[in-house]
Amino acid sequence: MKTFGSATTFHVSDLDASLKYYTEVLGFSERFRFGDYAGVEYGDIQIHLSGPKATNKRAVGQGGIYIFCDDVDGYHEEVSARGARIQAAPRDHEYGMRDFVIEDPDANLIGIGQETGKNCA
Repeated sequence: MKTFGSATTFHVSDLDASLKYYTEVLGFSERFRFGDYAGVEYGDIQIHLSGPKATNKRAVGQGGIYIFCDDVDGYHEEVSARGARIQAAPRDHEYGMRDFVIEDPDANLIGIGQETGKNCA
Protein backbone atom coordinates (compact mmCIF):
# COMPACT_ATOMS: atom_id res chain seq x y z
CA MET A 1 0.00 0.00 0.00
CA LYS A 2 1.18 3.49 -0.86
CA THR A 3 -0.39 6.28 1.16
CA PHE A 4 -1.21 9.73 -0.20
CA GLY A 5 -2.04 11.70 2.93
CA SER A 6 -4.72 11.86 5.56
CA ALA A 7 -7.44 14.16 6.82
CA THR A 8 -8.39 14.82 10.41
CA THR A 9 -12.09 15.46 10.99
CA PHE A 10 -13.15 18.22 13.38
CA HIS A 11 -16.76 18.32 14.51
CA VAL A 12 -18.03 21.89 14.49
CA SER A 13 -21.19 23.66 15.61
CA ASP A 14 -21.47 25.99 12.57
CA LEU A 15 -19.90 24.90 9.29
CA ASP A 16 -20.10 28.34 7.65
CA ALA A 17 -18.39 30.06 10.60
CA SER A 18 -15.70 27.38 10.70
CA LEU A 19 -15.03 27.63 6.96
CA LYS A 20 -14.68 31.39 7.30
CA TYR A 21 -12.20 31.01 10.21
CA TYR A 22 -10.09 28.39 8.46
CA THR A 23 -9.93 30.27 5.15
CA GLU A 24 -9.84 33.93 6.21
CA VAL A 25 -7.87 33.65 9.48
CA LEU A 26 -5.74 30.51 9.15
CA GLY A 27 -5.10 30.74 5.40
CA PHE A 28 -6.52 27.36 4.37
CA SER A 29 -8.33 26.91 1.03
CA GLU A 30 -11.74 25.30 0.74
CA ARG A 31 -11.24 22.03 -1.13
CA PHE A 32 -14.84 20.79 -1.22
CA ARG A 33 -18.22 21.09 0.42
CA PHE A 34 -20.96 18.49 0.45
CA GLY A 35 -23.99 19.48 2.51
CA ASP A 36 -22.88 20.09 6.09
CA TYR A 37 -19.44 18.56 5.53
CA ALA A 38 -16.44 20.34 4.03
CA GLY A 39 -12.71 19.97 3.55
CA VAL A 40 -10.03 22.64 3.81
CA GLU A 41 -6.36 22.34 2.90
CA TYR A 42 -3.07 24.11 3.47
CA GLY A 43 -0.26 22.66 1.38
CA ASP A 44 -0.40 18.89 1.93
CA ILE A 45 -2.55 19.16 5.07
CA GLN A 46 -6.29 18.52 4.96
CA ILE A 47 -8.83 19.04 7.71
CA HIS A 48 -12.43 17.97 7.26
CA LEU A 49 -15.14 19.94 9.04
CA SER A 50 -18.29 18.08 10.03
CA GLY A 51 -21.26 20.32 10.82
CA PRO A 52 -24.24 19.49 13.05
CA LYS A 53 -26.33 18.07 10.18
CA ALA A 54 -23.61 15.66 9.00
CA THR A 55 -24.17 11.98 9.75
CA ASN A 56 -20.85 11.02 11.39
CA LYS A 57 -21.21 12.74 14.74
CA ARG A 58 -18.92 13.10 17.70
CA ALA A 59 -18.74 15.78 20.37
CA VAL A 60 -18.01 19.27 19.03
CA GLY A 61 -14.62 20.71 19.90
CA GLN A 62 -12.84 17.53 20.93
CA GLY A 63 -10.43 17.33 17.96
CA GLY A 64 -6.76 18.01 17.68
CA ILE A 65 -4.03 17.93 15.06
CA TYR A 66 -0.31 18.73 15.08
CA ILE A 67 1.08 20.20 11.85
CA PHE A 68 4.81 20.21 11.10
CA CYS A 69 6.13 23.24 9.19
CA ASP A 70 9.29 25.13 8.28
CA ASP A 71 8.46 28.64 9.61
CA VAL A 72 6.53 28.47 12.86
CA ASP A 73 7.25 32.09 13.85
CA GLY A 74 6.26 33.49 10.47
CA TYR A 75 2.97 31.59 10.45
CA HIS A 76 2.29 32.66 14.05
CA GLU A 77 2.74 36.32 13.10
CA GLU A 78 0.55 35.92 10.02
CA VAL A 79 -2.42 34.28 11.75
CA SER A 80 -2.13 36.40 14.90
CA ALA A 81 -2.49 39.53 12.77
CA ARG A 82 -5.70 38.09 11.31
CA GLY A 83 -7.20 37.34 14.73
CA ALA A 84 -6.37 33.68 15.32
CA ARG A 85 -7.21 32.37 18.77
CA ILE A 86 -3.72 31.57 20.04
CA GLN A 87 -3.74 29.31 23.10
CA ALA A 88 0.03 29.31 23.57
CA ALA A 89 2.66 31.44 21.82
CA PRO A 90 5.64 29.82 20.03
CA ARG A 91 8.40 28.56 22.26
CA ASP A 92 11.16 25.95 22.23
CA HIS A 93 10.52 22.69 24.05
CA GLU A 94 12.88 20.04 25.40
CA TYR A 95 11.40 17.52 22.94
CA GLY A 96 13.14 19.30 20.05
CA MET A 97 10.26 21.36 18.69
CA ARG A 98 9.33 25.04 18.60
CA ASP A 99 5.56 25.22 18.45
CA PHE A 100 2.35 27.00 19.35
CA VAL A 101 -1.33 26.12 19.64
CA ILE A 102 -4.39 27.62 17.93
CA GLU A 103 -8.03 27.07 18.90
CA ASP A 104 -10.76 27.08 16.28
CA PRO A 105 -14.21 28.57 17.09
CA ASP A 106 -15.28 25.25 18.70
CA ALA A 107 -12.04 24.75 20.71
CA ASN A 108 -10.55 22.11 18.41
CA LEU A 109 -6.77 22.41 18.83
CA ILE A 110 -4.22 22.94 16.06
CA GLY A 111 -0.60 22.62 17.07
CA ILE A 112 1.94 24.13 14.67
CA GLY A 113 5.53 23.02 15.11
CA GLN A 114 9.02 23.20 13.68
CA GLU A 115 12.01 21.06 14.62
CA THR A 116 14.70 23.03 16.46
CA GLY A 117 17.52 20.63 15.61
CA LYS A 118 18.22 20.06 19.31
CA ASN A 119 18.24 16.49 20.53
CA CYS A 120 15.73 15.52 23.16
CA ALA A 121 17.26 14.99 26.62
